[in-house]
Amino acid sequence: MTRLTPQDGIAIVTGAGSGLGRALALELGRQGVTVIGTGRRADALEKTRALASGAFHPLPLDVSDAQAVSETFAEIRAQHGRIALLINNAAVYPRRDILDESGESFMRTVAINLGGVVACSRAALEDMCETGRGRILNVATFADLTPLPASSAYSVSKGAARIFTRALIADLGDRFPGIVIGDWMPGMLKTAMGIPDGVAPEVSAKWGVELALRMDPALTGAVFEMDREILPPRGLKGRLKDLILMRRRRPRTLG
Repeated sequence: MTRLTPQDGIAIVTGAGSGLGRALALELGRQGVTVIGTGRRADALEKTRALASGAFHPLPLDVSDAQAVSETFAEIRAQHGRIALLINNAAVYPRRDILDESGESFMRTVAINLGGVVACSRAALEDMCETGRGRILNVATFADLTPLPASSAYSVSKGAARIFTRALIADLGDRFPGIVIGDWMPGMLKTAMGIPDGVAPEVSAKWGVELALRMDPALTGAVFEMDREILPPRGLKGRLKDLILMRRRRPRTLG
């Protein structure tokens, strides 16, 4: 299996100051990868650095500011070398009823949850397209399919980010098969954005890092939930063909 190695370049994890982002950054460090962790709170990033056993460099950044993202990624490139892996993890979940939203507050959530993914992906692709090799893993959710109450901005922005993953693949898949792009849903987590009895972020991060380090082009477009692939729906003709050929599709796992 082709895997991303520390020699390929550095990793960027957005939203690395707490929760899943911190756990992903720490797990990557344990795998020997140099990690640049971004987030809006410098003090939270410093706490991540204090916990890190590997090379972790905190870099305060608001991913909704596209100009700041471009300049910061250029700075990362100049100081630490080529960007080989991007995990788009940063997100906010304001939990506001639509009657409590304004147009401005709604679009602020969209700017972070969707705009941040777009800006960071575009900036990371400067390196990846030059070498023809890289990995973009977007932390996703099914919130767009089954929105919860008081989650309109979150559901819309995260759903649009899943569409952006597919749009990236449509633009780049044929030209750059060595840039592996996909979505990963970590499950319901025991974090500030999650639920009290959810999965510990440290557990989920092991699955996410394992997926992030896999460089198999066949993973482009794949969607994983926790440690298992979610297979796309199969049409009637496809199901009949599978039945005739006695072919059973099996989801890939991260075990």
